[in-house]
Amino acid sequence: MLLDLRKVFENDDEILAFRDTLDLSDIEISGSYPFVSPVFATGQVKSLAGAAQMTVKVEFDFSIPCDRCAEQIERKYSYSFEHMLVRELNDEENDTYLQVENDTLDVSELLRSDILLELPSKFLCKPECKGLCDVCGQNLNTGTCHCHDHDVDPRLEVLKKFMS
Repeated sequence: MLLDLRKVFENDDEILAFRDTLDLSDIEISGSYPFVSPVFATGQVKSLAGAAQMTVKVEFDFSIPCDRCAEQIERKYSYSFEHMLVRELNDEENDTYLQVENDTLDVSELLRSDILLELPSKFLCKPECKGLCDVCGQNLNTGTCHCHDHDVDPRLEVLKKFMS
């Protein structure tokens, strides 16, 4: 979605409200396509003395396997983003402001980047997830296995002779 911000930059107290729906179903994360619903965005751009402030809220459903136990995680995410928009940047290294060229802003591309940067780097079904046994594959959240009960570090195998 392209927003024409000319009126917002030229007039004080101008507010431009917008709604957008993004399709992120083509984004792959860890071998999965987790965006199971469209991303619904509502926001506004408000003029501020030659600049503009954009606030937007996004909501979407997300489904991905847990990184430790592989159980499917179903979540509903809701994020809020805010950007200061300007026509020109005096300092190219400035991360506070976002330059809008030709008074047009591609909201869809900006929100796509915001969402991907906001998502966690690890997806866990719960913070204390125990994962899978590396020998038998048992989900340690739902039961125990006995694979490691009698394992001895090979470097300590010699000491076993003293105990028998």
